Amino acid sequence: MSANVIAGNRSTAEASATAAAARATLLREGPILSTLVRLSLPNLVALCSATVVSIAETAYVGSLGVAALGGIALVFPIFMLMQMLSAGAMGGTVSGAISRALGGGDYDGAQALALCSLAIGLVLGLALTVAVLTVGPLAYSQLGGSGEVLQQAIIYSNVAALGIVAIWVTNMLASIARGSGNMAIPATTQLAAGVVQIVVGGAFGLGIGPLPRLGMAGVALGQLVAFSCAAVTLFLYLRSTRARLQLRLDPSLLSITRFAQILRFGAVAMLSPLLSVTTVLVLTAMVARYGPEALAGYGIGVRLEFLLIPIAFSVGVACVPMVGTAIGGGDVPRARRIAWTAGALAASALGVLGVLVVSFPELWVDMFTNNPAVRHAAYSYLSIAGFSYAFFGLGLCLYFASQGAGRVGGAIAAQALRLAVVLIGGLALLEMNAPMWSVFLLSAVAMIPMGLGTALFIKLARW
Repeated sequence: MSANVIAGNRSTAEASATAAAARATLLREGPILSTLVRLSLPNLVALCSATVVSIAETAYVGSLGVAALGGIALVFPIFMLMQMLSAGAMGGTVSGAISRALGGGDYDGAQALALCSLAIGLVLGLALTVAVLTVGPLAYSQLGGSGEVLQQAIIYSNVAALGIVAIWVTNMLASIARGSGNMAIPATTQLAAGVVQIVVGGAFGLGIGPLPRLGMAGVALGQLVAFSCAAVTLFLYLRSTRARLQLRLDPSLLSITRFAQILRFGAVAMLSPLLSVTTVLVLTAMVARYGPEALAGYGIGVRLEFLLIPIAFSVGVACVPMVGTAIGGGDVPRARRIAWTAGALAASALGVLGVLVVSFPELWVDMFTNNPAVRHAAYSYLSIAGFSYAFFGLGLCLYFASQGAGRVGGAIAAQALRLAVVLIGGLALLEMNAPMWSVFLLSAVAMIPMGLGTALFIKLARW
C-alpha cells in the first residue's frame, strides 16, 4: 500500500471520528428544539418517500378495481404492523439502549447490543413470515373478507410476506445507526428504497412495457425488492469505518444479558403497535358490516392515518437518542424537556394536518377512486377523524420518548385505554344498529384518551 493511500485512509478515519464526536456532543449538550428539528429533517425526507410510496401503491391498487381496494384494506394493517413492530417498538428500544450505552461511555456494550439486535430481527422476521403465510388467510376472512376481496388480499399478502425478514433487518440496522445519532444514512436508504418500491411495484403490478401484469402480486413484489436492497445497504454501511458505531460480527458479543436487556423493554414496547393495529382491525371489522364500498373507503382513509405515524415517528425517533443520552449521562431534567418539546412538535404538526384533512378530504381520496359510494365513506371518515390527529401525534411521540428513557409502561397503558374505548363503544353501537359515521366518530374520540393519558403518565413517571 502506498504512502498516499495510507495517508488518505487516515484522513478519512479522522474525519469520520470528528463527525461522530460532533454528533455525540450535539446529543448531550445541543439546544433542544433546534437539535430535534435537525435530527428530524432526515426522517421527514424519508417520510416523503413513504408517503409517495403509499400514494403510488394505493393508486396502482385502485386501478385494479374495488375488490383490490377492499383487499388492501384488509392486508394493510398487518404489514403496517410489521413496520411498527420493527421500526417503532423494537427499533426504538434498540436506539434507546444503544444511546444510553454510548451516553454512559460504554462503547463495547453498545456494539454487543447492536449485534444482539440484528440477531433478534432475523429471528422475529422469520417467525412472523411463517405466521402471516399460515394464519393470514384465516385472519382476513375473520375481518370480513370474502369472495374476490379475500382472494386479492391473499395474493398480495403471500408475496409481501416474503419480505418480512428484510423489513426487520432493515429496521434493526437503521435503529442501530439512529441510536448513535446518525439519522441521515437510514433516511437516505429509506428514500432510495421508496423509489425502488414505486418502480418495481408499478412495473410488475400494472405490466408496464414488456413486463407481465402481475396485479396485486406485482405491487407486493416492489416491497420485497426494496427492503432487500435497503437491508444490504445498511449492513455494508455499519460494517464500514464511517459508522460511529461499527457492527462487529463477533459471536462473543452475543450474551444472554444483552438479549435480555433489549427484549425486556422491547417486548413491552411491542404491545403499543399491537394495541394500535388491533384497534384498527376492530374498526375495520365494524366498517365491513356496511359493505365493500364502505370498507374500501375506510381503507383509503385509514391509510392516511397510518401515514401520520411516520410524521410522529420522525420527531419521536429523533428524540430517542437525545433522551437516551441524557438519561445515560444522569441529566433527567434535560431528558424531560426533550420529551415535552418533541411531544408538542408532533402534536402541532399532526393537528395542522388534521385541520387540512377535515377541510379538504377530497385532496387525498380523489387520487384513488372515482366510485361515489367509496368516496362518500372516505370523506365521512376523514372529516371526523382529522379532529383528533393532534392527540394521536402527542401520544405516539411521547411513547418514543419513553423508549429513550427505558420506561414505556405508561404509554402502553394509554394505548390500551384507546382500544378499550373502541371495544366498549363498538359493542354499544352494534347493539343500537348505529349508522356508519358513528363508528368513525368512535375512532376519533378514542384518540383523545390515548394522547392525554400518555402525557399524564409521562408527567407522573420516575425517570
